[in-house]
Amino acid sequence: MDQIDYLKQQLHNQEKLASLGMLSAGIAHEIQNPLNFVINFSKMSDKLLKDLSEIVEDNKDKLSDDDREEVEDIVADLQENMAKIVEHGERAISIIQGILLVSRGKENEFRPTDVCKLVKEYVWLSYHAMRANDKTFNISIHEEYEPDMPMMMVIPQDLSRAVLNVMNNACYALWNKKQEAGEDYNPEVKISVKTEGSDFIISIADNGEGMTEEVKQRLYENFFTTKPVGKGTGLGMGITQDIIENKHGGKISFESTEGEGTIFTFTIPVRK
Repeated sequence: MDQIDYLKQQLHNQEKLASLGMLSAGIAHEIQNPLNFVINFSKMSDKLLKDLSEIVEDNKDKLSDDDREEVEDIVADLQENMAKIVEHGERAISIIQGILLVSRGKENEFRPTDVCKLVKEYVWLSYHAMRANDKTFNISIHEEYEPDMPMMMVIPQDLSRAVLNVMNNACYALWNKKQEAGEDYNPEVKISVKTEGSDFIISIADNGEGMTEEVKQRLYENFFTTKPVGKGTGLGMGITQDIIENKHGGKISFESTEGEGTIFTFTIPVRK
C-alpha cells in the first residue's frame, strides 16, 4: 500500500470514527433516561423497605421469632441490593455524561474536574472495551488515587481522551505479549494519580511487550502505528501529546524496555 492509499484509508477510518461518535452520543442520551428511572425507583423502593421495617417492628409481637428474623433478613438483603443498583446506575450515568461531554463539550473549555474519578472511569472503559472484543482478555488493574485530591481545572473531554489512548495501547501491549508468553505471564496495569508540588501527575504503567528503539523515536508521528490495518490509526499518541503539552501546558514522558513494559507519565500544572 503506497502513502496516498494509506492516507486515504486513515481518512476513511476517521470518517467512520466521527460517525460512530455521533451515534454513541445519541445512544448515550437515550440510555440515560431509563437509567434515571432505575435509580429513582430503586431509591423509592428503599424508602418503602424502611416503612416495611417499621411496620414489622410495630407488630413484632404478632410474629414468631423465626418469622420476624426471616423478614428482617429479607429486608436487609433487599436494601443491600437496592444500594448496589443505585451505586452502579449512578456510575453508568457518570460514564454516559462523560461520553456526552466529549461529543458536546466546548472546544478547549477548562472545567473543575475530579481527575481521580475521570481517570478511573476511562481506565475501566478501555479495559471493558478490550474485553468486549476478546472475552479471554483479562488483566490485573492496580489503582492508587490520592485521597481528598481537590478538583482540577482541565479540559475533561480531552484529558479523558489522552487517558483512553494510553490505556488502550497498554491493553493492546498486554494482549499481544499474552499471545506469546503463555500461562505463566500475569498481565498488569498500575494506575497512579497524585499531586506533587504545583503539578498533578497521572501515570499508567504496564508489564506488556514494551517498545523497540524505532517505536520510541517515532511514537508521536502522525500515522505511525505498530498495530495491524484496521486496529489503529497512528494518530492516538500525537493527539495525546498535543492534549497534555499544548492544551494543558504539561509534559508527557515515558520509559519503556522491550519485552518488559512501559510507563507513561502526564505531569500537568495545577491551574489557579
